[in-house]
Amino acid sequence: MRIALYQPDIPQNTGTILRMAACFNVPVDIIEPCGFVLNDRRMQRAGMDYMEKVDMHRHNSWQTFTDKKKNRRRLILLSTKATTLYADFKFHADDTLLLGQESAGAPEEVHQAADAIIKIPMMPETRSLNIAISAAIVLSEALRQTNGFP
Repeated sequence: MRIALYQPDIPQNTGTILRMAACFNVPVDIIEPCGFVLNDRRMQRAGMDYMEKVDMHRHNSWQTFTDKKKNRRRLILLSTKATTLYADFKFHADDTLLLGQESAGAPEEVHQAADAIIKIPMMPETRSLNIAISAAIVLSEALRQTNGFP
């Protein structure tokens, strides 16, 4: 299991996701450009001393990320536009959970590249969850299904 963050733009959320990934031994791909410098003190504060423990890989662009993933695992995009609920989805142990930007989600080319698009059910009058919370909810279910907890 992996997490990929498409052009993240809130350092605190990225730090929180990196901390969670370190706790569950899940590698993280950061697809740049980011909306902040990757050594941002806010990201470091949210990630605490777990930043040293996370297996993080930086990719200069979406193209660089997809080029490295030619013979890769499935890309599972989390999106509010999906129709498949995450709890109804069958995860594989080698899936990559892909999350879009906090401010804009993922563009059409990312949606097109995804092998599956899933969502977390919410009340109709709400727009979205915090990206770190979304990552935690879906990663927990994916790890549960695949017996992937440490």
